[in-house]
Amino acid sequence: MTAPAQNSGARLLKPLVITFGLLGVWQLAVLVSGAPAYILPGPVRVFQALVGHGLLLLDHALVTLTEMLIGLLAGSVLGLLSALSLSWFRHLRGWLLPVLVISQAIPVFALAPVLMLWFGFGMASKIVMTTLIIYFPVTAACYDGLRHTDQGWLDLAAILGADRRRQLLRIRLPAALPALGSGLRVATSVAPIGAVVGEWVGSSRGLGYLMLHANARMQVDLMFAALLVLALLAVALYFLVDGGLRAAMPWQRVTLQ
Repeated sequence: MTAPAQNSGARLLKPLVITFGLLGVWQLAVLVSGAPAYILPGPVRVFQALVGHGLLLLDHALVTLTEMLIGLLAGSVLGLLSALSLSWFRHLRGWLLPVLVISQAIPVFALAPVLMLWFGFGMASKIVMTTLIIYFPVTAACYDGLRHTDQGWLDLAAILGADRRRQLLRIRLPAALPALGSGLRVATSVAPIGAVVGEWVGSSRGLGYLMLHANARMQVDLMFAALLVLALLAVALYFLVDGGLRAAMPWQRVTLQ
């Protein structure tokens, strides 16, 4: 077997080992604790609920996934524009940076009832909450990358006659892409939080709503199945964004193996 084939097999084997290991720990916890199924269902019961309620879970998962994707896109675009504005307009930094820091002192979850009041119980309020959660890490990471550009590159660009706009678009922004990528990875990992918390506060569709509905009816196996679907969506979205960033920045090599 060639080396690439061995590496590919190893990459496929690790997730399987981790998955079955976690399932084993889960089943062991059920056996050792002796908890009833309505408190801690085993993996088999959750898998049965996953299969038996597949269409229901799919319907609600599509709603949550839509909220996550739109919120991720909106928060990323707003974060990038804010970082570029902070880098370009010097006088804006003294006003906007304190507002950004203060805004993080207010938990976004505490704003959920207000957002429900303003935007209703539909998808809009969940998208706004997801956008707010994603906005800060993208803005902070991108702005940090923009303001830490190698000074030698900027000096060389100035010698060659590049003005501030060209330095920003041709030097600072490409140099900040790795930092922006880190911010996008963090934003992707927290995107489900905004969508699900918004659904918990008030909604009629989505995995968060389904989890609350199942919990109220003591359908704990269905609640765990919805949680499992949410985790799979979050992991798939993270690896999709991570793969896209790696493809978009082939020059950024991984030095830790």
